[in-house]
Amino acid sequence: MTNATLVKITRYVSLLGCGVLAGVAVTVLVLELALRRLNGQEYARVRQAEFAFFSPFIGAVLLATLVAVAMLVIHARKTHSITLRPAIIALALLLLALLVSLAVNGPVNVEQLSWNVQAPPADWARILDRWQIAHAVRTLAIVLALGYLSAAILDRPVPGMPDRSKKADH
Repeated sequence: MTNATLVKITRYVSLLGCGVLAGVAVTVLVLELALRRLNGQEYARVRQAEFAFFSPFIGAVLLATLVAVAMLVIHARKTHSITLRPAIIALALLLLALLVSLAVNGPVNVEQLSWNVQAPPADWARILDRWQIAHAVRTLAIVLALGYLSAAILDRPVPGMPDRSKKADH
């Protein structure tokens, strides 16, 4: 496999992974706004049900995306590419999303797993607010990262691969 092929694969994985993360994050943001109408018992039941499925999936996608974007940054730095700045910004935004997840959302998710669905804590609405604010921050970071990745990658030739845009149309 050539270096150009690896760069192309890394670009696809970066965009696909970040696109999936952005899509899921925006969907969860909208879903969470709808969940505000539920009482504590209903909310706790939904959160416990979704946690088991979302966490491993999102963790795997985020890890693969972080690795791919880090590889893009390394390649852009080695080749002195103009894609370096947007790739670094995208990586920083994804790391910010990870930091918010580890500092706020993850601990709240773990806490909610131990809630008694029949009797959630008295301050469940405050905990919900904290989780949703942190999720809005990480959603914004992920969506912005996707924008910066798109700017870094789309319509940019891959060094070492023939540029098909220069071929004459016949």
